Amino acid sequence: MSVLKVIEVLANSDKSWEDAARKAVKHAGKSVKNIRSVYINEQNAVVKGDEITEFRVNAKITFEVD
Repeated sequence: MSVLKVIEVLANSDKSWEDAARKAVKHAGKSVKNIRSVYINEQNAVVKGDEITEFRVNAKITFEVD
């Protein structure tokens, strides 16, 4: 039987929501091992003028606890 834990991570990118999600997983992977999945709970963006300047995600990252 394995035990899984979920953490919530906020990440941003100036490129896309997909890039923000990748950054969330990569950064979490520096301190959390055995990441199994990521669930994007929420997406939003910052708009300046008439352009999107920043993409943001609220990601739930699931990992196995040893």
